[in-house]
Amino acid sequence: MSAIDPVRQPDEYQRLLLSYVGDRDPAEIQAELGDALEALVAEAGPHLRVRPEEGEWSVLELVGHILDAEVVYAGRYRWTLAQDRPPLVGYDQDQWVEALDHNDGDPAEMLALFHALRRYHLALWARSSPEQRERVAMHQERGPESFDLSFRIIAGHGLLHLRQMRATLDAVGRG
Repeated sequence: MSAIDPVRQPDEYQRLLLSYVGDRDPAEIQAELGDALEALVAEAGPHLRVRPEEGEWSVLELVGHILDAEVVYAGRYRWTLAQDRPPLVGYDQDQWVEALDHNDGDPAEMLALFHALRRYHLALWARSSPEQRERVAMHQERGPESFDLSFRIIAGHGLLHLRQMRATLDAVGRG
């Protein structure tokens, strides 16, 4: 994973995530993530819950983190579209992964919830107007963030963590 800290280096983190998206359609990227997650969970086999090093996340913890982000963005998208310049609160991703015990979670349940949320968010994006995509909320760490920018960020977020999952599997051995 990147050595960029999302809280201490919000601009650099945002640029990193957007670099993964480039000129690609963020909806297409997001539509592909669920299948890629399922494939990596299956590939991980007995290594699904193995952390490559102390303080690093297992493949299943990464799935949980991606699910957490989808849950958080469910609210962020709605606040951005429904309210005028609402505040978007950050969250400590490490605390969420630990407190929600993602490594002890059921991967099928996690993936089912992810798929349901992602389908809805893709539909929300598809029916949004150009004006809605430009609506802005105020992220406490990154400042103004439009629906369009948020949607691109979460696409890059998924790609970043897919790379991290593959690196984790390489480090712990494949099933």
